[in-house]
Amino acid sequence: MKQTGKIVFQVLILLLFALLMNGMTNLLHLPIPGSILGMVVLFILLQTRIIKLSWIDAGASWLLAELLLFFIPSAVGVMNYFEMMKQDGLSILLVILISTFLVMAVSGLVASIMTKRKEKKQNDRIALSRLHASHLPASQKNV
Repeated sequence: MKQTGKIVFQVLILLLFALLMNGMTNLLHLPIPGSILGMVVLFILLQTRIIKLSWIDAGASWLLAELLLFFIPSAVGVMNYFEMMKQDGLSILLVILISTFLVMAVSGLVASIMTKRKEKKQNDRIALSRLHASHLPASQKNV
């Protein structure tokens, strides 16, 4: 029960934060959605450790675990456009499949590039430490 209360409290904190960011974008007439601004501001606050991850971790994890539930209303709402789906459904499906494939391909390429860079840096450090160790006098070498 204690964990449930913690999760509810953290979800309420995230909800309050989202409402504040939506209000700020409306008040300042910003051309960016409040949800996007909220994610950026929350990321900055987490990185600068103004907000600690432990303050929102359980609530955010629960929201991510139940994310599929948030798509049900939009999926049911598609049924209001049944005629359009009959007419353009194949085109829409094709766009969804192509864009999904492109996102997966680009994500994989970026992850591969980042992994190779990380491995190269690690190999460079190892080579540098070996080079440094080879120039030490015999009395300072670990044998």
